[in-house]
Amino acid sequence: MTDIDSILDQGVTEGAVPFVLAMHGDAEGIRYVGKAGDVSEDTVFRIFSMTKAIGSLAAMILVDRGKLSLDTPVAEVLPAWNDVKVLDGYEGDKPILRAPKTVATVRHLATHTSGMEYEFWNSDVPDFMEKTGHPSILSGLTSSLNYPLTTDPGTRWGYGPNTDWLGQVVEAVDGRRIDAFCTEEIFEPLGMTSTAFEPDGLEDRLASVAIRGEDGAFGPMEIAPPPQPEVYGMGHALYSTAGDYMRFLRMILNKGTLDGARLLSEDAVATMLADQMQGLAFEKMNSVSPLTADVELEGDPTHSVMAVLHRADVPGKRSAGTNSWAGVLNTHYWVDPKKNVAAVIMTQTLPFVEPPFLALYDAFERAVYAA
Repeated sequence: MTDIDSILDQGVTEGAVPFVLAMHGDAEGIRYVGKAGDVSEDTVFRIFSMTKAIGSLAAMILVDRGKLSLDTPVAEVLPAWNDVKVLDGYEGDKPILRAPKTVATVRHLATHTSGMEYEFWNSDVPDFMEKTGHPSILSGLTSSLNYPLTTDPGTRWGYGPNTDWLGQVVEAVDGRRIDAFCTEEIFEPLGMTSTAFEPDGLEDRLASVAIRGEDGAFGPMEIAPPPQPEVYGMGHALYSTAGDYMRFLRMILNKGTLDGARLLSEDAVATMLADQMQGLAFEKMNSVSPLTADVELEGDPTHSVMAVLHRADVPGKRSAGTNSWAGVLNTHYWVDPKKNVAAVIMTQTLPFVEPPFLALYDAFERAVYAA
């Protein structure tokens, strides 16, 4: 038994997770697969916000082909963006909305600096939704895209439905619906045979979801991306396996290619992984929802086109230049080009980034680098 096996087993026996699957590898292949609890390599996960890196890749494919620029104004491609306004307070219960003072670009969407934020980390947003009846992005409705902006584009980092809009940009520029684009341009070339927008045919492999109760024990919960939505949200829509996601990460380590299939040029990969925040920085995400803890990250975080970018080495762990992110049901990844390491650690639990899970993640990552 390896040290990592012991760490995963301990995570289950001590109640950090009901089950866990972890993998790490490099540009050449998978170096470790481990699991504890009721899970297998074939298990399918609702990866929620791990979908975002795939949406960013879709946009970068178009940038690489000269069909799109990071500086393209969103409204130039999607006139519906002109309907998005900044929330500037209330008159009684009626929101005061104004036009943005700055122009939102594709780069702002990719880096979560457009001003559009989720209801889980900014109290102004659930307040707006309650007062206006605005649907959550998880409804899958086209109308749900029109969250208010909490700040003007390009002025602050704030995590929100930006990649859902980015997916719509890809649709408008390319002409294919985003699920068809991703299947034909990403999943099929990379051999991601168990990654899909609908769980059709994958149901018997789909993991169950658990939420920690007030007594500290896990109980069942039903949560999933909306089936057959009006809009496939590239912030949350995908189902996948650990092995499939590692193929995507290994393509990144191989600078745009895997097993003979080239998705991006080397220059495009470098652009995708580089700091694109134009002087802004990641800000601690203070939870306003019982479904998530606060999100605070190590390594001087900023944001690339793909994900959070760690600008400083974390001793014993990831290097400067690492990109990482996660899905709300505690599916997590990082890709470290400097040390040629990619890894995933996946379960299906809430709350997101609760301390017991973070301790397991930390121990796993340290063991990966120690090995």
